[in-house]
Amino acid sequence: MMFNNHNVRISPKASIGKNVRIGDNTIIFDNVVVEDNVTIAHSCTIGEPLNNYYSNPEYGNPPTVIGKGSLIRSHAIIYAGNRLGQFVSTGHRVTMRENNIIGEHSVIGTLSDLQGNVIIGKYCRLYSNVHIAALSVLGDFVALYPYVVMTNDPYPPSDDLIGGTIGDYTQVGTHSTLLSGVHIGQNCLIGALSIVSKAVPDFSLVMGEPAKVVMDVRNYV
Repeated sequence: MMFNNHNVRISPKASIGKNVRIGDNTIIFDNVVVEDNVTIAHSCTIGEPLNNYYSNPEYGNPPTVIGKGSLIRSHAIIYAGNRLGQFVSTGHRVTMRENNIIGEHSVIGTLSDLQGNVIIGKYCRLYSNVHIAALSVLGDFVALYPYVVMTNDPYPPSDDLIGGTIGDYTQVGTHSTLLSGVHIGQNCLIGALSIVSKAVPDFSLVMGEPAKVVMDVRNYV
């Protein structure tokens, strides 16, 4: 275990693997497991306690795992209950609320926001300023370009939350919005600035406001 610099606070209930580098002003809370060869940059918070930490004297932090070889860039806040696979990387100032599952080799871009209980597959790429609502599910090799928003509330403000899903190998263009509960199939392409309110079949190119199916991507030349 290597400490890069100063003012690093690590709970005695945390577990730190071999060859871990930790930058200035980083805090690691109870029940965090940082596996081998991880780099956590300056001013990060890992295992941020959940809401009832502030009111329940018997609160216990859920386990948080940062998989081996991962890179957490500066000012990231990762709440308790997150499980990051091997070789996950984040940009700066990422926020991950509780209980997300991130597959191996996925990238969560700068200023992106995961609102909790999100599942992201392996080799996904979320570019900067992507917002993922709670209960959303992404398959493997999904790419979300800057300013994509996934929502989960069909009648806001309500508690009737329905997360959307995106299938494997699908790409969503910049500034697109995916409304609550929408299922997007595999191998789809969502054009920039689209608003998707209905299910999208596999292999579809869709675009527009509201988004409509334009063609089968297998016919694109």
